[in-house]
Amino acid sequence: MSRLDRRALFASGAAAALLAASGLSAETLPRRGGRLRIAAADGPGVAAVARGAVFETLTEVAPDGLLRGELATGWHGSADARHWRVDLRDGAVFHDGRPLTADDVLATLMSAASPVAGMIAAGRAEGHGLQLELAAGDPQFPYRLSDPALAVAPGGEMPGSMEDWVGSGLYRVVTARDGRQYLGRRVDAHWKDGQAGWVDAVEVVAITDARVRGEALRDGFVDVAEAEDGLAAGDHVGEPRIVSARGRLDDGRIAERWWIA
Repeated sequence: MSRLDRRALFASGAAAALLAASGLSAETLPRRGGRLRIAAADGPGVAAVARGAVFETLTEVAPDGLLRGELATGWHGSADARHWRVDLRDGAVFHDGRPLTADDVLATLMSAASPVAGMIAAGRAEGHGLQLELAAGDPQFPYRLSDPALAVAPGGEMPGSMEDWVGSGLYRVVTARDGRQYLGRRVDAHWKDGQAGWVDAVEVVAITDARVRGEALRDGFVDVAEAEDGLAAGDHVGEPRIVSARGRLDDGRIAERWWIA
């Protein structure tokens, strides 16, 4: 098995092509299929993977370190960075079939759990986009929109139990036990097809004992396990050339970024 070091990502910009997004060469492109099994060190690790699989944010920090649009296709700020127009992806839908609307996004940004709610002096849904006024200018506002806490949920309300999570991401919930386990299955069609979401299913379980996690990886019960200095994976697992250290488990995006080689 190989050990993978996680590295910090600080740059911002835009990257849409697969090679730029994955940080891979043309010779090591991912392939579809299989089931990725992950051993997290605790319940918050399970939740981080599940959140990254089920939900999407407005922007995303890609493995190459660049900021790119996810549910947002563009953002335009005023000269003083106080007024922002955010354009939303057309055709995005939640797993229950409901179309994702600007009102869902605005409610998410203004919810009690939102880390940017206090920054927004005024906001309104306008067509398939948002008009936002900040209390003070912030050139880093598009970067802040990549915060996992801003995962967009229907009506802006995130259910307390993972079993009830409904998002617009690549993997819908099949089964979930809070703090213990999540199993997600790839949606049939998604705007990220050909760019991410390589495995057919992803499962993450909490194994708090580091020795037991190592044994589970060694004996083939899981494909990836959290380790003290990063992530450990079997030789049959494909991973981005750069693994994010902004958050645990490839910034919670391991479900859509890694694959079975």
